[in-house]
Amino acid sequence: MTFLIHNRRYEGSKLHSSLERPNIRIEHRSLNSTVLPPVTCTCNAISSALAGRTPVRWKEAGAVRRVVAVQPGIASILPVGFDETETEIVSPLECLYIFLSPSVTAASSLADFDVDPPRAELVRAPRVSDPLLKEVAAALHGIISRPPEPTDRLFIDSASSMLAAHLVSKYSNISRRAAPPSPSLSYQKLTRVLDLVECRFADAIGLDELAAEACLSPFHFSRMFQKATGLSPHRYVAERRVQEAKSKLAEGRLSLVEIALEAGFGSQGNFNRIFRKHTGLTPGQFRNEHRGSRT
Repeated sequence: MTFLIHNRRYEGSKLHSSLERPNIRIEHRSLNSTVLPPVTCTCNAISSALAGRTPVRWKEAGAVRRVVAVQPGIASILPVGFDETETEIVSPLECLYIFLSPSVTAASSLADFDVDPPRAELVRAPRVSDPLLKEVAAALHGIISRPPEPTDRLFIDSASSMLAAHLVSKYSNISRRAAPPSPSLSYQKLTRVLDLVECRFADAIGLDELAAEACLSPFHFSRMFQKATGLSPHRYVAERRVQEAKSKLAEGRLSLVEIALEAGFGSQGNFNRIFRKHTGLTPGQFRNEHRGSRT
């Protein structure tokens, strides 16, 4: 889907960075003192303040109807279909905006809560202090503020599934309803997933594909996989790529570019950055140390 209606609402703000996938768009923006025009939401939108402190005033027919104080960590939730009124930002504010397709929350309501999607509706939340929303916003801000990495797709898919389930469970008309028992990730299912990763770790594997192998929703799969392995799916795939790179570096036959491509890093720049993050060494340093230990 497209997110143009929401983007036009922020045309007067400065866009620092953004990332869009079919079901989610993420934007890092700075807003000076301004008035945002009304909008009818075509998706679910979350804004999370990163920097600045300001009163925010919602107006109708020129009169102020609501005022809230916004500071870092405060989030606002706009559900799909909501008619948001004119909004005044009094002082400069820096925010991360997450636009989530309604199909993601619909899928979560059915798969994670056994509720027909038309019966699960998110509610407007103009000011919330939610540790999970703050943590996810910080992680997504980190991703769009640096060069892309091969496992970003897995992380963003996981984040969108987790956000959808969290919104439905806490900010919807079914939030007080007890969720059905969580399914389990059996040893057989986990083995199938690990076998798939072993065969495909150098490819761009999506969270939906891994979850389907375990016959679970993406949200439940991410939670169960981390509980079983101690690692999130995207971290596990990254670790497997690093392990493969270590083996090839130790052999000493291939160039760094060849290893980067064969192990699934996509480029030597990504290879250097991710390998160093995981090992504390550049690939070249690791190769040199290995050569020194063999002499």
